[in-house]
Amino acid sequence: MDGQSANDLSHVIDADRAHVWHHLIQHKPFETGEPRIIVEGKGLRVWDQHGKEHLDAVAGGVWTVNVGYGRESIANAVRDQIMKMNFFGGTVGTIPGALFAEKLIEKMPGMSRVYYANSGSEANEKGFKMVRQIAHKRYGGKKHKILYRDRDYHGSTIASMSAGGQDERNAQYGPFTPGFVRVPHCMEYRKHEQDGAPVENYGEWAANQIEEIILREGPDTVGALCLEPVTAGGGVITPPEGYWPRVQEICKKYDILLHIDEVVCGVGRTGEWFGYQHYGIQPDIVTMAKGVASGYAAISICVTTEAVFDMFKDNADDPLNYFRDISTFGGCTSGPTAALENMRIIEDEGLLANTTAMGARLVANLNALAEKHKVIGDVRGKGLFCGAELVADRDSKDPVHEKLAAAVVADCMQQGVIIGATNRSVPGKNNTLCFSPPLIATADDIDEITTAVDGALTRVFG
Repeated sequence: MDGQSANDLSHVIDADRAHVWHHLIQHKPFETGEPRIIVEGKGLRVWDQHGKEHLDAVAGGVWTVNVGYGRESIANAVRDQIMKMNFFGGTVGTIPGALFAEKLIEKMPGMSRVYYANSGSEANEKGFKMVRQIAHKRYGGKKHKILYRDRDYHGSTIASMSAGGQDERNAQYGPFTPGFVRVPHCMEYRKHEQDGAPVENYGEWAANQIEEIILREGPDTVGALCLEPVTAGGGVITPPEGYWPRVQEICKKYDILLHIDEVVCGVGRTGEWFGYQHYGIQPDIVTMAKGVASGYAAISICVTTEAVFDMFKDNADDPLNYFRDISTFGGCTSGPTAALENMRIIEDEGLLANTTAMGARLVANLNALAEKHKVIGDVRGKGLFCGAELVADRDSKDPVHEKLAAAVVADCMQQGVIIGATNRSVPGKNNTLCFSPPLIATADDIDEITTAVDGALTRVFG
């Protein structure tokens, strides 16, 4: 870190403690202790207010900084663009908005239209609003229900929480928006908790549970199914074999739009440009945020097929026959400018291939730790998006208490490695360690991460 010291930052620390309301954290300890302030980042490394170096294995804490810290080319591109034209409302176009849309669609066969917004929650809301407006335009308002999955997460607004499958996140925030209906999770490791789950063909069975709910609700009332390709904060859940083909089949059978939430998985995190591209499916709506610009600018996107887009311009004489929505900061040019350079970096540096290779190394290292530490019940993931579920007993699969998972995270932090864990998500099951380092991670970085976990598990569990 460039010569910064705690003394230099004493006023910053005081100002933060006095005025900043941090995300996802209890502030009572700050009355006697300090909030953590991250001062600088370079590559995979970040430094706090005391100059302590950390290896960031969670890409900014929330799966975001895909190309790593300190990318001067992104900063320069954004500066040059905003000096020329920084913002105009989204009723008109901008040069970077048009160019990034073109480049993005090249990576998404079958998709064609790009709607800009500024957060993942907001992008998902755009998708929900499209579904609702289509219901009114085409189906007299009846086909308005949106199905979502247990353990999935789609954002922090009231409507996106209405599609939230994490009961602990949703606690104390209701009542929620009507018309959202939950379907079961597809977590094979915990299929023993689902009545009737088979020993074989679990993936197809899990998808069939969605069909049962569609039939219960009435197919003529269901407009969309919103799913993460790999469940993120609900436990890093990779879909079982046979799941996605059956889901696609069900959506087509009942004329239900398939909305894929790529806010975490999108733009390289899983080793493909998008998580859904591992599974041979064709969505109608795809949402993304986080890794689109690696946190260098605020940007989110709702992408649709031309068929969805066409439903909003089929009667130009009707004054309500277009998508009557706007996102103010969807008009910022910094987002698509940063996104263009972010995508160039991923291409030119071969980061999709690196993500696949380093993800395989991370899974292999975690599986090796599972042979040493019986507390690891399951290792799962896709690319550099992995989880290790901690259990008190491998036979019963009873979760460890979340305080013990948190203790592992804290121990790693003391070692200078930042990992994550499921947090205030699923009651009694916040027991999965989460790993999502920037896509530039090297073999040495991966080994440093898992070495820290090894030491932490030894100290916490013996």
